[in-house]
Amino acid sequence: MIFVNFKTYEQGSGSKAVELTRILEEVALQTQVKIIPVVQIIDAETVIGSTKLEVWIQHVDPVTYGANTGWTLPEEAVKVGIRGVFLNHSEHKFANWEDLVKAVSRCREVELKTLVFASSLEELKKALELKPTYVAYEPPELIGSTSISVATAQPEIIAKAAVITKEGGIPLIVGAGIASREDVKKSLELGAVGVAVATDVVKAVDPKRELIDLTEGFKG
Repeated sequence: MIFVNFKTYEQGSGSKAVELTRILEEVALQTQVKIIPVVQIIDAETVIGSTKLEVWIQHVDPVTYGANTGWTLPEEAVKVGIRGVFLNHSEHKFANWEDLVKAVSRCREVELKTLVFASSLEELKKALELKPTYVAYEPPELIGSTSISVATAQPEIIAKAAVITKEGGIPLIVGAGIASREDVKKSLELGAVGVAVATDVVKAVDPKRELIDLTEGFKG
């Protein structure tokens, strides 16, 4: 599977988010690789109405109905058709671990899938204790890199992460600089079940071409 994080890039915002999602859906149907658009909450309902793909958002908060100005409520995310959420991404980490624990719990209550990010093996071990749907290993220093990926820079760490997550019974996603079929293939060989990408696809001159290249990494 490929998670495509639209972030707040101009190329993945507003009407362009819909256009990009249509490209993701076309490639997913063509290649039979599961591709998940991860969009801004403000674009989510429009994107959901334009695609058959499973749509995720980039964050929710550990709150319930009440006086919570400016927060994202898990229940309302589910109501508009959102299927999952990123939690603890390096660009939007929780202020403390207790809030992350609550956020995962709140998502579980409303049947919202979760992908919890970790920037180290120690953090990955802690994330597994929360029993999210998926866990991701992403070294923050490589996020957004266009020259080196986690698969080439830290293959031994991915291998260790795969052992840890297998023992914990949670599928592993890897990200940070993933930009080629070789990166994907190497990540899968090391034990991941999928990858998370952003810049390589969202800011590409030809997103479809980039996505097809990534899907080639899933071929045996």
